[in-house]
Amino acid sequence: MTSPYGLKPNREVYRTVGFIVNMIRSFPVIILIVAISPVTRAIVGTSIGEEAAIVPLTLAAFPVIARYMEASLLEVDSNVILAARSFGASNSQILFKVLFSEALPSIVAGLTTTTILFLASTTLAGAVGAGGLGAVALTFGYQRFDDVMMYAIVVILFIMVLVIQGFGELIYRKVKTGKGAVSK
Repeated sequence: MTSPYGLKPNREVYRTVGFIVNMIRSFPVIILIVAISPVTRAIVGTSIGEEAAIVPLTLAAFPVIARYMEASLLEVDSNVILAARSFGASNSQILFKVLFSEALPSIVAGLTTTTILFLASTTLAGAVGAGGLGAVALTFGYQRFDDVMMYAIVVILFIMVLVIQGFGELIYRKVKTGKGAVSK
């Protein structure tokens, strides 16, 4: 909305939000988990465990999703937006009925990639007591020198990635082929 090409350009807001997004994106997830542990403790009452992992993982996901959304929305042909304006569409109508519907296939692809990225990040959360496959691979695989266990976890994660990617591609194809019907 506030980018130079947005519906309501606002240079200061765009730069400020862009700076914050880039700052959070620059943190490796494992460092972010540790760095915001006081904030996590204030929100959920602890800085270790499953509930505590949700806070930094969510914080880390927002900037990635924001950039994918921005890129997807910027891909929409500006002539479509001009046509909507000429028909008297409001900014909210353009945003929800034009931009999102036109960008939906790209948004789905970006969310699929983000989901896979954060599956990997959840395994990092296992290192700070969040449990899950990361903790199993670290504790029983790496620390006990059990290569079979560690590689079994890798195979499980690989299968999970294949399922997520396949599901994302299925949704993408449905949205992409259904897009023509929505636009008309």
